[in-house]
Amino acid sequence: MDDLLQEFIAETRETLDALSGEIVGWEADPTDRARLDAIFRFVHTIKGSCGFLDLPRLARLSHAAEDALAAVRSGDRVPDAALVSAILAIIDRIGDVVEAIDAGGGLDDSGEDDLIAALDGPCAAAMEAAALIAPVTIEALMEAGSEPRTGIGAPAAPARAATRSVRLSVDLLDRMMSGVSEMVLARNQLARHVRDIEDPGLEALLERLTLSVDDLRDIVTRTRMQRVETLFAALPRLVRDTAGALGKSVSLVIEGGDVELDREMIEALRDPLVHLVRNAIDHGIESRADRILSGKPATAELRVVARQAGNLIIIDIVDDGRGVDTGALVAKLGREQPLRAASLAILDEEARIALMFEPGLSTRDTATTLSGRGVGMDVVKANVEQIGGRISLNNRPGQGLTVSLEVPLTLAILNAVIVEAAGTRFAIARQSVDEIVAVNQTIVRIDAVGGDASIAVVRGQRMGMVRLPDLVGGERTRPRFLAIVSLRQGRFALALDGVCDTQELVVKPAAPAVMRAGIYAGQMLPDDGAPILLLDGAGIATRAGLTFELRRTEAEPVAAPEPVQALMFEDVDGQRRLIVSQAVDRIEPVEPGALRQLAGGAWLTADRRSVPVWMAHRPDLAAVTRVLRLQMDGSELVYPIREPIEIVPLPGEIAPAPTGTGHAVSGLAVIAGEPLELVDPLLLFAQHTTPVERPVCLLHGSESGWMEAFLKPTIEQAGYRVVRRLTAGERPVLALAVEEEADTAPVPAIRLSRTRGAPLYRYDRDALVAALKEHRT
Repeated sequence: MDDLLQEFIAETRETLDALSGEIVGWEADPTDRARLDAIFRFVHTIKGSCGFLDLPRLARLSHAAEDALAAVRSGDRVPDAALVSAILAIIDRIGDVVEAIDAGGGLDDSGEDDLIAALDGPCAAAMEAAALIAPVTIEALMEAGSEPRTGIGAPAAPARAATRSVRLSVDLLDRMMSGVSEMVLARNQLARHVRDIEDPGLEALLERLTLSVDDLRDIVTRTRMQRVETLFAALPRLVRDTAGALGKSVSLVIEGGDVELDREMIEALRDPLVHLVRNAIDHGIESRADRILSGKPATAELRVVARQAGNLIIIDIVDDGRGVDTGALVAKLGREQPLRAASLAILDEEARIALMFEPGLSTRDTATTLSGRGVGMDVVKANVEQIGGRISLNNRPGQGLTVSLEVPLTLAILNAVIVEAAGTRFAIARQSVDEIVAVNQTIVRIDAVGGDASIAVVRGQRMGMVRLPDLVGGERTRPRFLAIVSLRQGRFALALDGVCDTQELVVKPAAPAVMRAGIYAGQMLPDDGAPILLLDGAGIATRAGLTFELRRTEAEPVAAPEPVQALMFEDVDGQRRLIVSQAVDRIEPVEPGALRQLAGGAWLTADRRSVPVWMAHRPDLAAVTRVLRLQMDGSELVYPIREPIEIVPLPGEIAPAPTGTGHAVSGLAVIAGEPLELVDPLLLFAQHTTPVERPVCLLHGSESGWMEAFLKPTIEQAGYRVVRRLTAGERPVLALAVEEEADTAPVPAIRLSRTRGAPLYRYDRDALVAALKEHRT
């Protein structure tokens, strides 16, 4: 019985999360039969389960709601605002009773008779009881036959096909993820040993293992993911109740509910999202009268939109209200803190809107049940940054405000920078690192302050510096790199001995004794299998005793344009050059020999595909260990380099370069007194000759699946586009098949033999590449 009760509680919780939104949507469109049927089925299921589990209070509440809904389904009643509010109050009480059952405690049943009576009509006691549980206005309850004040723009729920599912605890999922991570590490260690053994059969088995392990890791990772619609499910009810309490009309539009996010991330975002939505309705959206006077529709629109950008999820909360009066923010903060009045007066608009995150600051002079206590936006920002995210504001005075939350897809896998200090490797969350600069550059200066303390000056900006070797008990050496770490309170420089790589790594908890040091956030496992500790930027700042203060100098311009940032690097010919940072997707280390000359060009094979390589400076491909991965309009290009140096701002004047050089250089920029060539990404992509349409190679016969899994990268390196099935009008130039099936191919086929030592043994990649190149010539 205990197992059945827990199953009932879990199912009821899940359904309650989505049900209030369905009821509000049904209120906006009473003709939506699908929503009415879904609500009725839920209440009916609860009533049936309560009878079996002997839960009389829940049975009584659900039976009363079922009778009211049945009357609506039969056409005997109209779903007005009063009925909807009463049903919402019943649903809320069902949720309270379920939580009390799960906690093993009691819950006073006073007021439940009035809640049931409210289903029959708006008597005084019923209105009072419903108002206590469902926070709507008394006027809304009394307007039994009127239209609801809040229109909800959420679409009707589509009919769902039956799905097979099973509940798993998060702890079990974490153990599964840990086990798969260990498999990945073991696979990588095995691969390093297999490279020294020339055994095609063993290599083929390793490739099969690699595909299976990668697929398994992706599947287990996705088991932690949930559709973000579970985060949005409570918003229609929240908007209805908040707008009703304030006497405002708000239409909610939700987009991107099918985007998936880590379930732990969803839980961490619930409170910030609720606060931001309430803020938008309370502070941003005007009253009906004010909107009409300003020429706006009486019903405001609140949009909550989720979208994915790479390995990040962006959630926008957009309202069409009055926006933020930044002048009022500055004036109020100046009154509360007179010593800051002069510096506040010269802030630019971006800095003024950032004042919303000041602790204790509120735009209201009097506190209400929803706002005015100065506790909110600073806490929201702290909570979002605690999970590796960022929050930004786009203010449109008189037109509205957009709040954007940018968070990583998952807390379990983190994009990290691998660094070195005191002979040990550590990881830093990539989201918290603004940039990494080399200390030997003229733009960097380290000044001693007092005893052992130091201040880093980077491009004229002074910030506290923490030496990581000192924190971890290593010998103090002259730092080679500074990582500029950004926190909610400010920025500081972390002195490092080296920078190794960037990787997406699985985060695991560290031992309690390690966590007590206060500077670690967990441990991570890179591909080589040696665990490394994940650094906690906030903990490091606290341990080092850093304090942060928002300071603006009088000489700072009010609206200085941001300079264009460029990457300075040492090219393969030994020359220093620049390229605009926005064109560089990432700086990537490559194994010697990863770049190969094939099919009349140079190629880098990565992520199971081939990317063309820029060869203007004729590098020794076998000696290249670092490349720039460039992206533009969906195209990719690899630029070989020796070493990245630092990110620098481009000067305002760029001397144009003479035409016809053939090296894709757009001009000369003077950096620290040294003229450097500026590489133009547009010319790079324009001058690089890549075929517009690659010839098609058909994988033919019963072995096509095997060939796609193991031979596709090799074929693509040779300059072909690989397909297993032909579309209408598609004509391959050749086919690939095992020898006994080659004669049935629609075009001439390269015959692969299963016999070792045959002219074209199917595991002999060099012979296959030669055959492919011969066919193209």
